[in-house]
Amino acid sequence: MELSEILAKCDHTLLSQAATWDEVRAVCDDGIRYGCASVCIPASFVKDAKAYVCDKLPICTVIGFPNGYATTAAKCFMAADAVANGADEIDMVINIGWAKENKWDAITKEITAVKAACNGKILKVIIETCLLTDDEKIALCNCVSDSGADYIKTSTGFSKSGATFEDVALFKKHVASHVKIKAAGGISSLDDAEKFLALGASRLGTSRVVKIAKGLSNDGSY
Repeated sequence: MELSEILAKCDHTLLSQAATWDEVRAVCDDGIRYGCASVCIPASFVKDAKAYVCDKLPICTVIGFPNGYATTAAKCFMAADAVANGADEIDMVINIGWAKENKWDAITKEITAVKAACNGKILKVIIETCLLTDDEKIALCNCVSDSGADYIKTSTGFSKSGATFEDVALFKKHVASHVKIKAAGGISSLDDAEKFLALGASRLGTSRVVKIAKGLSNDGSY
């Protein structure tokens, strides 16, 4: 797979707690330069980033992040606010405690409500796979499939571990055909990125692929 094809699947990500506008702007510049799928940035920067990129690049942000235990009403407000500020894509975290309690109907209803608050924009649902059993992951595949969300996503990158090949393969087996897959967290090489895509991921949440591309550009090979 060509590097440009991999980059086109990447949500170039900066979600550091100490992120500054200068850093967000640099991520936007890189996202445009390298043809990324989007930049994923904190919600407080969405309005300025949307104005800065001038529709050259989709803007993604996160809600209920990284722990997922905000109320449904709060998540819906955050989603609607982000969209009003110019977000093209929303990545939400489920209530993981509800998953541990097998509250599948409540999780489905919450995702459905957040999707409605996105006003037609893309919604990706983070289930934080490293905290779940395989049976819980499969149940959440069903929740996401029934909710109207666009993607199921492995990880926040802020918990014990990130995406695994096994989880992406499990998602591919159990989500409905209309649900796409995003692998995120710990994707550190082009070989890993390519394998995640081959297993069925449509998006990758990472900053490292762009860093690799920048390194190649510096030595004249890209």
